[in-house]
Amino acid sequence: MAKKEYSFELKSSLSELDNLCQNLEDFGQKIGLSKKLIFEINLALDELFTNIISYGFKDDDEHTIKITMTPRQKVLCLCIEDDGVPFNPIDFETPDVACSVENCKIGGLGIHIIRKLMDDICYRRCDDKNILTLKKNLSNDGA
Repeated sequence: MAKKEYSFELKSSLSELDNLCQNLEDFGQKIGLSKKLIFEINLALDELFTNIISYGFKDDDEHTIKITMTPRQKVLCLCIEDDGVPFNPIDFETPDVACSVENCKIGGLGIHIIRKLMDDICYRRCDDKNILTLKKNLSNDGA
């Protein structure tokens, strides 16, 4: 597996979702990830990126979201950095996924999915930026 870090920046627009997916697919193929792992990571990043765009900014200015992917031994580290309002998804309450559709509260399901797909999630606020680090264990890849 390649040991090279890969970073790219996206504008704060949902139209950038295709660029996010393409960057992940290109990098994933380069380091030998299975289609299943690329799909799972893409689902998590898509959800995070969409939440950042939808809820993270108080203005209509263009912002930049930086994504860094670093393979380390049998773990892929993903770092998502933005200058939006402080938000720690780790502190977000887990939704009741056993409730009926009619009785479920809206919100939180995307964060729940991210927690299920990723093996570790770490949040910090530094220099007015949200920095979310996700880790995906690659040793369980049933490619």
